[in-house]
Amino acid sequence: MSDNSTDLADLLGTQESASLEFKRTAKREGKRGDAIGNAVCAMANDLCGHGGGDVLIGVDDKGEPVDDVDLSDRALLQLTELRDDGRILDRPSLTVDRALFRGKPVIRLHVEACATPPVRFEGVVWVRPGPTTRRASREDERVLAERRRAKDIPFDTRPLSLARLDDLDLDLFRQSYLPSMVAPEVIDENGRPVDLQLSSLHLLTPNGTPTVLGLLTVGLDPGSHIPGAYLQFVRYQGTDLDAPIADEQELRQNLVGLSARLEPLLRSNLRTRLVEDGFRETPRPDYPLEALRELCMNALMHRNYETSYAPTRIVWFDDRIEVTNPGGPFGQVRDDNFDRVTDYRNPSLAAAMKGLGYVNRFGRGIGRVKKALETNGNPPAEFQVDDASWAVVIRRAA
Repeated sequence: MSDNSTDLADLLGTQESASLEFKRTAKREGKRGDAIGNAVCAMANDLCGHGGGDVLIGVDDKGEPVDDVDLSDRALLQLTELRDDGRILDRPSLTVDRALFRGKPVIRLHVEACATPPVRFEGVVWVRPGPTTRRASREDERVLAERRRAKDIPFDTRPLSLARLDDLDLDLFRQSYLPSMVAPEVIDENGRPVDLQLSSLHLLTPNGTPTVLGLLTVGLDPGSHIPGAYLQFVRYQGTDLDAPIADEQELRQNLVGLSARLEPLLRSNLRTRLVEDGFRETPRPDYPLEALRELCMNALMHRNYETSYAPTRIVWFDDRIEVTNPGGPFGQVRDDNFDRVTDYRNPSLAAAMKGLGYVNRFGRGIGRVKKALETNGNPPAEFQVDDASWAVVIRRAA
């Protein structure tokens, strides 16, 4: 938004276009809605891809400012209410302010392009392919719908607008992440700067903004931008939540650092006994480490980072371990087919975890857990799946 001393004629031009419309007054026109609502809807749809547009109130069709425009606070408030009164859906990003046009005061409505078109005003899609606002044709709506689908990327590759390159551990990226994801000869050959390397792996956008994936995998402090990006471990001396707590930790590192801390933490809580096998005694842990590692890594991979601030939790009792994560079944996965069907809420994170060696094969996690428990003599895992969360209970070997 320009400051009030800037003349909009110099900034926007003096002729109507796909991103600029003039209106003499803010009065409603016609029986269905009003022309300003139609124009705001059209600017939000941004058919021509200009990033939005402006509606100037107090300017006639010839681009000349008029003298009788209402500039009162009440007039500005009424125009601002257009954003929130429910007639325009999805709700547009709209600002209203007084401004100058050819040296005279006008009202400027600045509308940002909507990321999820088509936008409708009172149920109708309006577009502005040139200097005229009109109802969208079927082809217009197809273009807008395709643009929406193109922008509907998974959460794990979306940019974090407040994050900066300094939020990423570049030494960790160079030393651990990059060699795991890209063949050494390719790294040696291309010689690209680090920002392009980060961008090619979806850790950074082309304009230099870290993504969710970047913060989760090599971020210095992922939780500062993604509140639920941590793991909570609690060890009870008993079989219920009233028992004394023997150990409690929060692992708030990036994925590489978290994994480095998690494995020794799990190992330190395992208890091993000798089991007679003929003339030999074989050491057997109360839980197979392979199953625990698989459950924890899958919980981190499939959890909902977008709308839940709850952590992934490992709660260890004397007779069982409960692993829970926010986010129920996703995509094709349901509570009745989760052990046979695979889908990914965080597909880029899943690929990164496979490249780093934290998961071995996609779609095989539950099968590996079942086999490891059976081999070790543990009862079968108990899965509790609902719309909002996923929990697994494994019980100690007898």
